Amino acid sequence: MATREPETGWHGENSDVNHLRGRAFEATCLAATAFGLVSVMLLLLFVANDAFRPFSADAGWLATYAATVLVPLAALAVYYYRLDEPAGEVAYVTSGLPVVGLLLTGGFAVLFIELLSVLEWFALLISLVVAGGLIVAHGRLRPKAALERLGVVFLSPVITVFGLPPTRFNWFVTDAAAALGLDFGLYYRVISLREAILMLPFVPTDWVMLLLTLVLPIAGAAGWFVEQRRESRRDGLTVVGLTTAVAVLGVVAGPLLGIGTDVWLLIVTFAVLPLGVYVEGVVRRGEGVRGLAFPVVGVLGVVVGGVVTGALGFAGPDPWLDWGFLTSATSRTAADAGIYPAMVGSVMMIIVIVLTTFPVGVGAAIYLEEYAPSQGLMGKFVTLIEINIGNLAGVPSVVYGLLGLALFIRVLQWPQGSIIVAGLAVGLLILPIVIISAQEAIRSVPDSFRQASYGMGATRWQTIRQVVLPEALPGILTGTILALGRAIGETAPLLMIGAAASVRLAPNSFFDVASMMPRQIFSWSSELDPAFRHGVLAAGVITLLAVLLVMNATAIVIRNRYQRTG
Repeated sequence: MATREPETGWHGENSDVNHLRGRAFEATCLAATAFGLVSVMLLLLFVANDAFRPFSADAGWLATYAATVLVPLAALAVYYYRLDEPAGEVAYVTSGLPVVGLLLTGGFAVLFIELLSVLEWFALLISLVVAGGLIVAHGRLRPKAALERLGVVFLSPVITVFGLPPTRFNWFVTDAAAALGLDFGLYYRVISLREAILMLPFVPTDWVMLLLTLVLPIAGAAGWFVEQRRESRRDGLTVVGLTTAVAVLGVVAGPLLGIGTDVWLLIVTFAVLPLGVYVEGVVRRGEGVRGLAFPVVGVLGVVVGGVVTGALGFAGPDPWLDWGFLTSATSRTAADAGIYPAMVGSVMMIIVIVLTTFPVGVGAAIYLEEYAPSQGLMGKFVTLIEINIGNLAGVPSVVYGLLGLALFIRVLQWPQGSIIVAGLAVGLLILPIVIISAQEAIRSVPDSFRQASYGMGATRWQTIRQVVLPEALPGILTGTILALGRAIGETAPLLMIGAAASVRLAPNSFFDVASMMPRQIFSWSSELDPAFRHGVLAAGVITLLAVLLVMNATAIVIRNRYQRTG
């Protein structure tokens, strides 16, 4: 009777040995991953405990909120994880969308408070529309005059400047010329579009200007999105109509609820509108509807917990991270210290990075993937460029800080520690990441899409604009958001370019000296008072981490949705 030989693996070894090694390797990787995650979680819990000080509350207060909020939400989370995964994703998105919307609301509120008034915003957008209209009109009237259109593109920012206040317009013309070593001798006063609007017999109120320039355009974009997804113009118009009705209703009801008109319009635009569109889509599809219970249970739990603790007289915690911390400037006293000016500086720095790094990075990626030659001498040069872009992504951040110090401060003589210098220095840091991520997104578009477009008679630019970029946009946005998440947490470049350790007043110009959240947190870490090093520092770290986590979560949602639809 023949006997069966034992199965062998590589080099004639017994298969049981191979399985044992594989299981040991799997267990080792699992243990290392678990150790890393648990270590980070413990560190975050330690910092959160210092920031929120939950155990300073009465035991009854903690027990009440545990019963009304933590236990129901934990039970729902376990149910979603074990039995209804689509509902878990819906719960995650519906809980995160309002948070992202409120962050955007806060960012635009800071923009209108510290940088621009609503009237200046209105005038600036009119200038942008006029400049864009000139570019489009020239392209239609003279489609073959590429050089003329290039001149129109370069001259259009001059039109945009007319939307700025007179003082900022004069700075743009005179001080910018002086920075370049020129003297135009401009001793006359230029009237900006803002002043021209003020000369009109009827000037729209702030809420009307916000409705026209912010609520309606974003509602129109949401309506167009709904119309394209459902192929129903009626549904798109319904979105626009309902958004406008809720916005106008809030103008009347907002003051009665203690909410300013401008804040109400921002909340409707960035929080209510996206959440409403998403929830309606979930209900219409009928998939994961149970996930909508998660935020509802959370809100009801907070309300019930507040009523019960108030009725029973339980005292809540005394946290370092509260509304006063987010809206106050730093102080010599830990109890009065806040992070508001640093938050404004970080928001303005991100604006500079988005306006400068995103167009350059995506443009470079488009050229390298769609236009750059792959053969010959130029092909070798392009390969060298791509290799160096990859190397630049690994250069230490302090080197980019030194580059910003040498280029923008020493050569261009821009103010040391200003927001424009910080934004450009940190923008250089993430530029290679934006280029690489955009290249990967463009490269992932199948060549069959390009060939089909060429077969229909489209030019290369038409193919890129109408086929490649729409398909690659989710991947580009994902990489860009992750890069911005790294940018907002960088400290070394800010130290090199001389960002202020702390400021009492929030900046109102991109050329103002300012502090950013990482720089302010670093400054608190060197204070002698233990309350700064533990309480205030922890509150600042949690604030920064909250922004980073929201940005990363947004990138993950975009990526997952792109992978499902791709």
